[in-house]
Amino acid sequence: MSESVAVNVSGRNYSSSPSADMSHPTGSTSKSSTIRCDVSVPEGITPGEVPCGVVETLDVRGYHNWKRLWEFPVALILAPPALLLAGILATIVRWTSPGKGVYSQVRSGRNGKPFTMYKLRSMRFDAEAKGIQWCEGERDPRITPLGYWLRKLHLDELPQIINVLRGDMSFCGPRPERPEIVEELEKVVPYYQSRLTIRPGITGFSQINLPADSDTASVLKKQTLDLEYVENASVMYDFAMVACTALRLIGVPGSIATKLAGLTKKPEDSRFAFYYQDLWNKIEEASAKKS
Repeated sequence: MSESVAVNVSGRNYSSSPSADMSHPTGSTSKSSTIRCDVSVPEGITPGEVPCGVVETLDVRGYHNWKRLWEFPVALILAPPALLLAGILATIVRWTSPGKGVYSQVRSGRNGKPFTMYKLRSMRFDAEAKGIQWCEGERDPRITPLGYWLRKLHLDELPQIINVLRGDMSFCGPRPERPEIVEELEKVVPYYQSRLTIRPGITGFSQINLPADSDTASVLKKQTLDLEYVENASVMYDFAMVACTALRLIGVPGSIATKLAGLTKKPEDSRFAFYYQDLWNKIEEASAKKS
C-alpha cells in the first residue's frame, strides 16, 4: 500500500516526491504553486514516525572537515574556464529559448543550512506553469533541445563552481535537495538527516551509481550509498569520482566510467542497506502490483 504525503508550508501546498533535480527556471515559487509528485509510503510505515536524526553507528570521517583545503584552491583554478564556458552556454540558452540562461534555487546544505544554488536553465521558461514538477527524465517534454545535452553532459552544473568557492558545496557529496522536500522526506526516509552531516556535492557516490530519483524507493537506495560515502570518503575517493564525472563529460557511458574509476557499488551491498532495503522492496512490490 502507498499514499501521497502532502503538507502546507508557508501557505503553499506541497505534495512531495524525491528526485535528483527539480528544474525551476526562475528560482522563485508563487504561494499558490504545487509540487506535483508522490512520496510512496510502504505498508506499516506511518509518515512522521520513522527513525529520525542521524544513524548512531555512522562514522562521519574527519576528512569532511578539512577537504576544503584542497577543494578551494582547485575550485579557484577551475573557476575561470568553468564560468567562461557557463557564460557562453548561458548566452546560447537565451538565444535558443525564451527566459534566463542561469537560474537560482534554495537548497539544504550541511546541517540543513539553506543556500542558493545555481544552474544553467535546461527547460522551457514556463516549465512550471502548472506547478512545480519533478523532471520526468530525458523524455520530459519541457526539456529544450539544448537542455537535453546540457543535462546529458552535466554541463548545467557548471555554475555550481561558485557554490564550491563559497563553501556551500563540495565537489563530491550527496546532491542537495529543496528544504520543503527535505522536510517531507524526513517523514518517510529513516535517518534522512544523516546525509546532511556533510556538505552536498556537484557529483557524488550515489549519483554515479544510480539513475535519477523517480520514487521513494530510489531515494532510499540513494540514501544508502550517500551514507556509504559519508563514512568512507577520502582524497583518493573524491579524485576517482571527479575523474569518473570527467569521463562522462566527454561522452563515456556512465556505467563504464564508474567501472573504470573503480567506484561501482550496489545499494544492497552496503552495510546501510540494513536500514532501507526492506522499505524499498515493499515500495517496489506495491508498484509492481499496481502495474
